[in-house]
Amino acid sequence: MPTRTPVTDIAEDVPWSDALTPYDEANLVLYVRLLDACAAGASDDEMVRVLFGIDPRREPDRARRTLASHLRRARWMTEHGYKHFLE
Repeated sequence: MPTRTPVTDIAEDVPWSDALTPYDEANLVLYVRLLDACAAGASDDEMVRVLFGIDPRREPDRARRTLASHLRRARWMTEHGYKHFLE
């Protein structure tokens, strides 16, 4: 997984809605990168370190929550959220 400058202003818990949010629009590339990293077999530690700039050894709970929240939303985007772009 290539090194990347971490995204700034990342929420620990993604704001949830049944519609696209400004947070989704601002972080669409992050969602795609997360899905790509998962498909490529990247470890959770590697994803949080590279994509979120979180040291999972120093902040394991924050790393776990942030990754889980963003992955859940990224997966929602592939099943439901993309439809909002088509409207």
